[in-house]
Amino acid sequence: MPQPAAHLKKVLKPIHLWAIAVGLVISGEYFGWNYGWGVAGTLGFLIATIIVTILYVTFIFSYTELTAAIPHAGGPFAYSYKAFGPIGGFIAGYATLVEFLLAPPAIAFALGSYVHFLYPAISVMPVAIGGYIVFTLINFLGIKESAIFTLIVTVLAVVELLLFMSIVAPHFEMKNFMLHPMPFGYAGIFAALPFAIWFYLAIEGVAMVAEEVDDPQRNIPKGYIYGIGTLVLLALGVMFFTGGITDPNRLSNIDYPLPESISIVLGKNNSWTNIFAGIGLFGLIASFHGIIISYSRQLFAMARVGYLPSFLSTVHPKFQTPHWSLIVGGFIGIIALLTGSTDKVIIISAIGAVVLYISSMLSLFMLRKKLPELHRPFKTPFYPYFPAIALILSIICLLSIVWYNLLLAGIFFGGLVIAVIIFVAAGIHKKELNDEVLVDS
Repeated sequence: MPQPAAHLKKVLKPIHLWAIAVGLVISGEYFGWNYGWGVAGTLGFLIATIIVTILYVTFIFSYTELTAAIPHAGGPFAYSYKAFGPIGGFIAGYATLVEFLLAPPAIAFALGSYVHFLYPAISVMPVAIGGYIVFTLINFLGIKESAIFTLIVTVLAVVELLLFMSIVAPHFEMKNFMLHPMPFGYAGIFAALPFAIWFYLAIEGVAMVAEEVDDPQRNIPKGYIYGIGTLVLLALGVMFFTGGITDPNRLSNIDYPLPESISIVLGKNNSWTNIFAGIGLFGLIASFHGIIISYSRQLFAMARVGYLPSFLSTVHPKFQTPHWSLIVGGFIGIIALLTGSTDKVIIISAIGAVVLYISSMLSLFMLRKKLPELHRPFKTPFYPYFPAIALILSIICLLSIVWYNLLLAGIFFGGLVIAVIIFVAAGIHKKELNDEVLVDS
């Protein structure tokens, strides 16, 4: 007899979902995107960012239909399983895990860089590793406690970005923004796409807490829509105003562009510079903490149906959190932190993201055809145009990233091929799933 599936506690409200959606992503406004200036120039990167913004807006309105209809901790894994069966689900799960396990090391490194900016005597790596330990422990305490923490740090991070824009905007000069508009021509736009994706990467992680949402059919759409609206305004504002305060090349290859921007505008020794760098940690913490929630739920969901070792699906009897998934995910992240550089980790994570987006949009089309009777409390506006736009732009992004990063793409897809071979050879694809959310139509 199959064992009853482990379940998570339903406590999250729309405000928590907004905080998780924005918090998952908001570190992307603090660092990482500025590498796009180095490969595309300011105008080229602006074009790349507009393309990616259109991708994410159409994607989120489409993805919300899936999340509200199938509120499952596996997120894209569950949607692709329902649409395409075990191998389709496994591929989506692999892409999701790569995205969410490899984004935190980049954030942790930036967290250490910010602290090093404030206190040069403190090395980057100990802070980064310490961050993993501290926020894994916080996540042990329970999803409601974690969501409240995320809400607090996300609100502080949003306020700080608004404050940042108010400080640098008066110093904006268009001549600075246009110093290096498109040094590599149109090719630079395509090379910059993964760094534009970093502005929004991981917002889809809200799906991984869907089983912990009170009234998910009503509340998930609210959290997603308010979240993407907030992020679009912050991403475009931060990128545009920062590009006009100095020669953008000064900021294109560092992990703390915002504190450096403040120091350029106000002076290195100005008290606001240190204050801003200090509270800037909240944006990194919000994303770091939120993505830890997401990858732990993805590991939990895939283990619960037998696609990963079963101990990862264990729920702590007191805190009702997937504690082994938290531990294992943190261990993998620390290994990645010790072996990769920020830009390469961002690119591999972005590959996982766009594969996830492609699989999700294909799942949306397939489920409309395969399960027309499925209850859909939220339906994609302008269907089929929104998901088609998201799908086409995702494919363009994937091809561009692969073209400019053949080795990193080889690592991603080589790992996928090996994982699928093991999955099939072990007969896991024939396993009868015991999760009613997946098998019930």
